[in-house]
Amino acid sequence: MLRVGEVGIALDGTQVVADVSFALDEGEWLGLIGPNGAGKTTLLRAVAGLLPYAGSIELGGDEVSTLGRREAARRVAVVPQIPVIPPEATVLEYVVLGRTPHLGYAGSPGSRDVVQARSALARLDGAHLVDRRLGSLSGGERQRAVLARAVAQDASLLLLDEPTSALDVGAQQQVLELVASLRADSGLTVLSAMHDLTHAGQYADRLMLLDGGREQASGPPHEVLTEQLIARHFGASVRVVRGEDTGIAVVPLRPQVESEQPVT
Repeated sequence: MLRVGEVGIALDGTQVVADVSFALDEGEWLGLIGPNGAGKTTLLRAVAGLLPYAGSIELGGDEVSTLGRREAARRVAVVPQIPVIPPEATVLEYVVLGRTPHLGYAGSPGSRDVVQARSALARLDGAHLVDRRLGSLSGGERQRAVLARAVAQDASLLLLDEPTSALDVGAQQQVLELVASLRADSGLTVLSAMHDLTHAGQYADRLMLLDGGREQASGPPHEVLTEQLIARHFGASVRVVRGEDTGIAVVPLRPQVESEQPVT
């Protein structure tokens, strides 16, 4: 599905990603984790064909840099961290925009595109939102609409950039469960940048830890989410809890502070 080989990306003369390589099979979920500025979003944008890069990024055997913007959008759907939401548009109008890569250069959405947009909303339990204005939705409802637009795009690879960063805990869980259900139903392949390490450990099949634009560790969540690696690369004191029923949980610990003794 996706093969990334020794990719380097420079922005304004600064090397942001260096020598990153990985392969992603159909139906897999790879989570990118790392501190702020590690290069996660930049790498996602390169995979989507939105940034120039050195090295190789192949989608289904084709180099991304050789694909036109429209063809890349047919293969890759992107859910950005801060999506542009026109508040006066209805949810259905917004989701239909996901069909744009499949239209002719002067084409406009037809009845088939509307049917597919409605189908995408229904798959995400959002059929009741079709006539709602985007500006009237809650954060979780808006993210559901953004995901539905990506589903309507009918791409085989979904890129998620911190999809739950602005949501409360209930909405976060709903969004991630929706993505997990898409994988189960249609074999969707997912590459995501994830801020919450517990979510990364519970939903992704594999993790890659980036720091300074370079791979620092990769593998199953239980191998990457260790207290030592998290302390080294995030500067955080945590306890990693593993349970058969709960999966992996990364719990922040408050540093021990010696209390001052009153002077007598």
